[in-house]
Amino acid sequence: MTNPRAQAQEKKAPLGRRLREGLKRFFGPWGMFVRGFIKHPVMVGSIVPSSPTLIRHMLKPVDWKNTKLFVEYGPGVGTFCRPVLERMSGDATLIAIDTNEDFIDYLRKDIRDSRFVAVHGSAADVEEIVRAHGFEQADYVLSGLPFSTLPAGVGPAIAAATHRVIRPGGAFLVYQFRARARDFLAAHFNRIDNAFEWVNVPPCFLFWGWKD
Repeated sequence: MTNPRAQAQEKKAPLGRRLREGLKRFFGPWGMFVRGFIKHPVMVGSIVPSSPTLIRHMLKPVDWKNTKLFVEYGPGVGTFCRPVLERMSGDATLIAIDTNEDFIDYLRKDIRDSRFVAVHGSAADVEEIVRAHGFEQADYVLSGLPFSTLPAGVGPAIAAATHRVIRPGGAFLVYQFRARARDFLAAHFNRIDNAFEWVNVPPCFLFWGWKD
């Protein structure tokens, strides 16, 4: 005998899935970014993706001709990934590391570029991740992680591991909403360039920690 309640549940489930998929298509990357912020506000830091002006400003000092490995922490929906890939040479690699599995799944499906690798993991493990993909060091590391709100000890651990993994002459590129982020870099990088970008929501501090 057919159970009417079971039939109703079977019909309801596909409808729910179709509705969720429709919302994903409607809102696109921005909707995914907002959901990521709601689920992990401490790790995402901002509900609005970085502006094109901030991206250009942040990436301007990069020596793309001599970049073989570029690493990004907290790529979100790929706001920086695509501009980085556009600037990289054909034999370079971009490794994006995020603790949010939803973002990593999205990037793996959305960015179809053989030079791109999305890794579900912690930035504190960057050395192991870089070696696992056939590299010894990175040329540049980019981060928008909110250092000042990370759990105790995580920010310093990430800064230390990043300094070790960057080659001499390379740099740690950091954009933050609080100037205090410079303290995390200063413990390891002797030369730090800084700027402030107003054309972003919210405006933010930019730092380039160079490894001599």
